Amino acid sequence: MIDFKQLAEQYGTPLYIYDLEHMTGQFSSLGSAFKGRKSLMAYAVKANSNLSVIKHFAQLGAGADCVSIGEVRRAMLGGIAKYKIIFSGVGKRDDEIREALERDILYINVESAAELERVDAIAQELGIKARISIRVNPNIDPKTHPYISTGLHDNKFGVDLDTAKRMYIRAKNSKNLDPVGVHFHIGSQLTELVPIREAAIIVADLVRSLQALDIELSFFDVGGGLGVEYDDEKTIEPYAYAQALLSTLTGLDMTIICEPGRFLTANAGYFLTKVLYEKQNGKKRFVVVDGAMNDLLRPSLYNAYHRIELLENDAEATTADIVGPVCESGDFLAKDYMLPMTKHNDLLVVNSAGAYGFGMGSNYNTRGRSAEVAVEKGEARLIRRRETFEDLIALEEEFVK
Repeated sequence: MIDFKQLAEQYGTPLYIYDLEHMTGQFSSLGSAFKGRKSLMAYAVKANSNLSVIKHFAQLGAGADCVSIGEVRRAMLGGIAKYKIIFSGVGKRDDEIREALERDILYINVESAAELERVDAIAQELGIKARISIRVNPNIDPKTHPYISTGLHDNKFGVDLDTAKRMYIRAKNSKNLDPVGVHFHIGSQLTELVPIREAAIIVADLVRSLQALDIELSFFDVGGGLGVEYDDEKTIEPYAYAQALLSTLTGLDMTIICEPGRFLTANAGYFLTKVLYEKQNGKKRFVVVDGAMNDLLRPSLYNAYHRIELLENDAEATTADIVGPVCESGDFLAKDYMLPMTKHNDLLVVNSAGAYGFGMGSNYNTRGRSAEVAVEKGEARLIRRRETFEDLIALEEEFVK
């Protein structure tokens, strides 16, 4: 049981709190579902990139799915072995590609024919052979929020099947490229199994067609996207997920790679914020808190729902907008939310805040980002201090004339 009141007193608010034991349980349940098959759980670093969180997963045997060279560096600093690191992303700069190759990571996940040419040229320049995977866009509707859909041709990610096949042939004929894997990821917060299996069938058939061309791939990367419960969503059980994917690989001797992020961290995280005051505009009730859209962007960006609890208060609930101090009408944590009447310094706990919470934060309105705390075996420890005003101006001050 997490003592939110004590943590607020010790570390202040707004505050992110992470339950590392919950993360362990999620990682174990997904890993166990693929037991008996060669597999790698590559943690999607973008979900929560705190170094202590990465180190926790590294100690559990995780790899890392990274979408910038900064995330690759974080993964290595967190203790993840280079041969378990994948570098994905639509827009890799030359310097990022060069560094990834020099670091000798597992492979670069290529997202376009133009990018393949850049990897080839840089590998030639370095005098090495680049291990690559190609991200295939199977044109499957993931049935999720349009902002986190990635598997349709309308999305910027990956290439269609015909383009992928041409790219594999191009890679096979290059002295500087070694095609070792195939990748697909149709979206995030997936709660339906059918689209996932349909995508896997399409990509597995591509792998078989490549075998006929003497192109043998070692890694079948299914991406991530397993949904979690924010409200009352019906989620996919890890065993059912694994079986649906493995059933498509008949006759293929490949290592299956999963890239879970939200599934591992979302419900392990809490965002703690303090009530400043209430205000009434006509019939509209507002609860003004010290946490804002720059701390937790998901409600403003996606209109995402987070369950919110008022600690130590059993008054009758009425609807309210829970809003922050940022100077934007879009600054809210919830709208028309049933909440008891509050008073100054009451604490609100925003649940399911462990994924895409702190990482999407900003310093908008010159607001320092929250501190982060990890809780394990009943003990809490600071894993990122609260930003100060001095932190915010450190990269500017010397240039003021």
